[in-house]
Amino acid sequence: MIRILRQWIPGQPAWRDLIAGLSVAGVLLPEAVAYAGIGNLPPQAGVMALLAGLLAYGLLGSSRFAIVSATSSSAAVLLAATASMAGTDIALRMSLAVGLVLLTGLYFVIGSMAKLGAVSAFIARPVLRGFAFGLAVIIIIKQGPKLVGLLPNGHGAGQVAWHLLEQFQSWHVPSLLVGGVALVTLFALQRVKRRWPGALLVMVAGIAAQHLGLLEHWGVLRVGDFSVHLQAPDLPALAREHWLRLGELALAMVLILYAESYGSIRTLALRHGDVISPNRDLFALGIANLFSSLLHGMPVGAGYSASVVNEASGAKSKWSGLFAALLILIVIATLLPLLADMPEPVLGAIVIHAVSHTLNPQVFQPYFQWRRDRLLVLGAIAAVLWLGVLDGLLASIGASLFLTLRGLAQARVVELGRVGDTHDFIDIELSPRVHRVPDVLILRPEAPLFFGNVERMLGQVRHVLDAQVGVKTLVLSLEESPDLDGSCVEALRDLSFELAKSGRRLVLGRLKAPAYGVLLRAALTDTQLTMLSMEEAVSMASTPPAAQA
Repeated sequence: MIRILRQWIPGQPAWRDLIAGLSVAGVLLPEAVAYAGIGNLPPQAGVMALLAGLLAYGLLGSSRFAIVSATSSSAAVLLAATASMAGTDIALRMSLAVGLVLLTGLYFVIGSMAKLGAVSAFIARPVLRGFAFGLAVIIIIKQGPKLVGLLPNGHGAGQVAWHLLEQFQSWHVPSLLVGGVALVTLFALQRVKRRWPGALLVMVAGIAAQHLGLLEHWGVLRVGDFSVHLQAPDLPALAREHWLRLGELALAMVLILYAESYGSIRTLALRHGDVISPNRDLFALGIANLFSSLLHGMPVGAGYSASVVNEASGAKSKWSGLFAALLILIVIATLLPLLADMPEPVLGAIVIHAVSHTLNPQVFQPYFQWRRDRLLVLGAIAAVLWLGVLDGLLASIGASLFLTLRGLAQARVVELGRVGDTHDFIDIELSPRVHRVPDVLILRPEAPLFFGNVERMLGQVRHVLDAQVGVKTLVLSLEESPDLDGSCVEALRDLSFELAKSGRRLVLGRLKAPAYGVLLRAALTDTQLTMLSMEEAVSMASTPPAAQA
């Protein structure tokens, strides 16, 4: 079995991977049951989803830290979707849940085949770091009820925090003490020179204390009893209108899972300098959800807290996720009653400790030092805290794209000149050694031309051209534009026609191959094209057309 898996997974399984897998399994199994409860599904729906996610992503994914399992946000969407369509019909609700997860997986696979993972490059690093910081705050707040012995109330972090403050008089002191001791122990073990599997040790100690009755008389809550029953894989029998409605809801589910998953995967990759493949991860998430649907499981994604638990436990490769899947199978078969004795404050402490190192404001210091993207970082944090995980991330991405487009649209055109007697051409304002070429105006747009900025940029070109006397040839350096869309070609055609009417010529230099090809087909009036240096373009501009012929 190991030999077969090595064909799919690079590297050798390490002892740290086994320890990390053990920690992940211990934390995720009770969480899977809790998420199934959020979705109003039986416990095995969460456990089957966990197994499907660990196995599929472990074999197909690109991140060595990402742990794919059910998430709280997707469970809440699943509940809302199935409840609105099925009402009190339990059998129909279960079938709808399976159908929703199935379509979610299909959408992920289609997105991978369409190479839509490339859109992930539009999520800027400041947005990701702000997203991770805000998400860590949300996760810690949502663990608060476990630490103080209260039942969760509300879905958003703000609602949970307000409920905690309102119920201050009802906080369960023994639960708070148990959670506090667990947190202190985790941070103490973290400072040991040789890294210990702190999450695993604290979890075992908590289960032992609860199992021996040391915490029972204090009233400390435990995870609780549950059972898992395997079902034969099959597809749901649903009416056509149900599938159409599920197709719409699955789009929202994909957005939620991809936002959470990509934020987790790329944040950890940036932290360790790892290379990831977004399209490969889309495919892995698709297969994981398809597998989960066949097992009647829940939708799965790469949750941030689970992935950070894996990282903090010392994982070195994707083997940790596969070890976790194997350990969960063993626990289901043999140790399920013992896991039910895990104290809830201990579980909350483990999750809080796992994300605590993300709450480090020093990662934002360079942006303030460079005076770049400061508002973007702060806005991403505020958006995630105010709007939630999905809406907050999408709002931050939208703000990042807006600022980028604004920068492209407001880019300026600079005049170039020759540096002394050399063949170099730079901004004429940079050095007194730079001089103009007689009868030639050389301009360069400082951003790629596209439909959103071409009219404004060529308007600047006309303004500079009108301000100078005696110019016979205009040279435009388009080195910043790898390709040109239809709007750009039309705008350049109009410019060439205007110059020709006034007895002047146009030379377009430093063209990339795609731009050169489209301009060659456009056959602009009295316009010469070159893919070579600016020296070549100026030479063409300085030579009369008759001499060139």
